[in-house]
Amino acid sequence: MHKNLQVARYLVFDIIAALISWTLFYSYRKLYIEPIKFGYDIPLEFTRQFYLALIFIPAFWITLYYITGQYSYIYRKSRLLELGKTAITSIAGVTIIFFLLLLNDWVPDYRKYYNLYFALLILHFSFTYLFRLIITTRTIHRIHRRIIGFNTIVIGANEKAVRLVEDMMTQKRTAGNKIIGFLTVDELETYPLGKYAPNLGSYKNLQKVINDYEVEEIIIAIESSEHKLLSEILILLENRTHTVWGIPDLFDILSNQAKTNTIFGSTLLKISNGLMPVWQENVKRLLDVIVSILALIIFFPVFIGLAIAIRMNSKGPVFYNQERVGKFGKPFTIYKLRTMISDAETNGPLLSSTDDNRITSIGQFMRRTHLDEIPQFLNVIKGEMSLVGPRPERKYYIDQISVKAPYITHLQKVRPGITSWGQVKYGYASNVDEMVERLQYDMVYLKNISLYVDFKILIYTIMECVKGKGI
Repeated sequence: MHKNLQVARYLVFDIIAALISWTLFYSYRKLYIEPIKFGYDIPLEFTRQFYLALIFIPAFWITLYYITGQYSYIYRKSRLLELGKTAITSIAGVTIIFFLLLLNDWVPDYRKYYNLYFALLILHFSFTYLFRLIITTRTIHRIHRRIIGFNTIVIGANEKAVRLVEDMMTQKRTAGNKIIGFLTVDELETYPLGKYAPNLGSYKNLQKVINDYEVEEIIIAIESSEHKLLSEILILLENRTHTVWGIPDLFDILSNQAKTNTIFGSTLLKISNGLMPVWQENVKRLLDVIVSILALIIFFPVFIGLAIAIRMNSKGPVFYNQERVGKFGKPFTIYKLRTMISDAETNGPLLSSTDDNRITSIGQFMRRTHLDEIPQFLNVIKGEMSLVGPRPERKYYIDQISVKAPYITHLQKVRPGITSWGQVKYGYASNVDEMVERLQYDMVYLKNISLYVDFKILIYTIMECVKGKGI
């Protein structure tokens, strides 16, 4: 499947809808509202302001749609849910445009404000939803006819899994799951599911199977009462971007845990891997990029001064690059200004301490003020880091920490940050035991993650950096 192409379709038609609705609205103002205002017909002329609006208006709508997550899960859209989302977003967007661009319009009667507002709302919503309805309907029909499918594996091979696969294979209107195989959770000579799909091995090889077979969706077909096994499988799936489904049993249904919006497909319970609402995730990413660009511009003179000071203070490069582990366990190169002497780790990885003689004099200053981390704004712009998130560690230390705290992999659900709850509350760690202790604060952050918490952490970080305490 071409996900980017599908996103491009929605983007293009959302832009076209915005252009058409604004052009018709502009014509409505000129041909209907302004003649009432001035008492004579106004010729329809497309002014410079109109053409500027044709740039601003579509950009505004695309940004709003991105923030509200309308370009996520692009193949798993519901026409009914899309109707509601488009209506709510249209009301919010038109209200913003009205107060920014139209409230200063002089009108002969306040009721004409209502005319303007509802004219723009009806035009924008109608064209936007019409195009989306066409694209979504076409996609859904292609899924139902098995033209579009999602590579899916089943974890478990019991009778419950067999009934599910049989149901999927006999459906006239498929949900799009293309079963390419199953993973076993126990050792048997034969598996009932074997006559419908190939055995891809044990669930312990899950990550390898996902990579080898380009798996997009995963169905967990084991009893929800098998808590230990279920927990183990979910830990293996922590660092994923895949859609995971479970088969709800009677307990799930009675406890109101089974929620699905599928009517014709098999009843499956979606297991969410999101820690924040989609709109908060998108706002967080948008703020990350905007703030990082501004920070690089503002701190550029400071960066030049520090670069000169580093070269004068000790021999070696200005930058210090190191491989760290990022979101979903993916390694990336972190950028920092060098605070230690060159070849400080010739004898292998070694954490720094407050009285570390490898740290240069200018390095001490940069560590207290965290100015050595200015280049990490580039990591944020590239999407490897965030402003706020658990601090990224080297695999060398993650392997040691995981022996004492195997749940450290939970931190890889989110992008690592320039600053973190653990950094603010605990500070630097000089050994593995201290890193494990600091880990508790980052786990608390995961349980309470929100834009509000991020803003608080940023404020405390700025305060401590100004004080030069070197958190």
